[in-house]
Amino acid sequence: MPAGPDLEGPFMAVINAFPQDAVDRAEPLTVDAAYAHSCSVALEDSAPGTVGLEIESHLVDLDSVADPVAWARVEAVTPVIGAAAGHSSVTVEPGGQIELSGPPEPDIVTAITALRHQTMGVRLALADRRLGLAFAGADPARPSRRVNPRPRYRAMEQHFGATGRAAAGQVMMNSTAALQVNLQAGPKREWAERVARAYRLGPTLVAIAASSPWLHGRDTGWKSARQRAWSGLDARACGPVPGCFAPTPAGDAELDPATAWAKYAMSAPVAFVAAGQDICAVGRPVSFEQWASGAIRLGNRAPTAADLRTHLTTLFPPVRLRGYLELRYLDMTAPRWWPAIAAVTSTLMDDPVAADLATEATESTGLLWLEAARDGLGDAKLAVSARRCLAIAAGRVPAQLGPAVGDLAELVDSGRCPGDLLAERAEKIGPLAALKEMAYA
Repeated sequence: MPAGPDLEGPFMAVINAFPQDAVDRAEPLTVDAAYAHSCSVALEDSAPGTVGLEIESHLVDLDSVADPVAWARVEAVTPVIGAAAGHSSVTVEPGGQIELSGPPEPDIVTAITALRHQTMGVRLALADRRLGLAFAGADPARPSRRVNPRPRYRAMEQHFGATGRAAAGQVMMNSTAALQVNLQAGPKREWAERVARAYRLGPTLVAIAASSPWLHGRDTGWKSARQRAWSGLDARACGPVPGCFAPTPAGDAELDPATAWAKYAMSAPVAFVAAGQDICAVGRPVSFEQWASGAIRLGNRAPTAADLRTHLTTLFPPVRLRGYLELRYLDMTAPRWWPAIAAVTSTLMDDPVAADLATEATESTGLLWLEAARDGLGDAKLAVSARRCLAIAAGRVPAQLGPAVGDLAELVDSGRCPGDLLAERAEKIGPLAALKEMAYA
């Protein structure tokens, strides 16, 4: 997902160090210490420019498209994928999706060029083994079924089921794929502005990138079934961070993003806890603050710094703060489109001229998350902001990416997103055939 739930790749680790002595310390963690630590690791003073990209795709058996790829086969090809992926790290998500996480690169051109090359290498290596990768925000045809037996994923599945969110959790974990753009937090004096901009751009970029109209073999009626699944999860762990864009109900209009993140982390429910060598799901909503305060005990013990680190990796807001900014709200799209979407996103965030113009262009659409996922460019306001943002980016992206962004702008000008093309194909030849066609391409 997230990007999905597995978040242990490099992910710009050079600017998001977690003190090892705190990780290893076994002493109980107090509420104040947990809050202070969450605040301290939220954002890192830095200069914009460095970019990290992560892409997910659906692994497909080219000889048996309707079936998930068995875990034993996934395990067997994972080293092959790793060898072909070069400097990118490889993660297998709960439903067998393959995630490639590129290292931090000095600019968007380098990041896209490297990941394109590595993705092609992976696809060629898999083709020799009758496997393919399908690039879309959601698997259009197959059921949502977990194949990765990792205890973390089993516990998350159980947590979602016990807290009344089984259906959305199954889709999110097993059937979705994302394009994630990781950007520097920027200078401390600009944190509030940059985080707010990342949120403000969200609905417009969701509408532009939407590529998950079909799910479980049917047209969902949504442009982004992936975003719909995320909206069905607990907003305390997967919704926007209160105070990072719009004022909170309590009136914290001036809440700085690091403090907002710490409040969010403390209020978010704990998904699972380590119990000896096992990982156990938490079957009811218990916030980390309740656990740290001693009001509720989980695993028959108090939390440690290691528990806090794990807890922070189970939070999936649209923009996550990990020392840098994780923009997690973009559907994965076909290779024709994702480089342009990544370039537009980084340009509208990091180019000062483009950023100012984009902030103005999205003034009336910054809260239209539901409309973006459901209606996409069919929403009049989002259609206007999308065309304006594409025009802004087209004039500011590096020249090497100009043709790709121009191609995307032409699609958006026609009132369509990548998912509309996928929907047309699925309607014409059927979702399984469309999935196979994507995997072969």
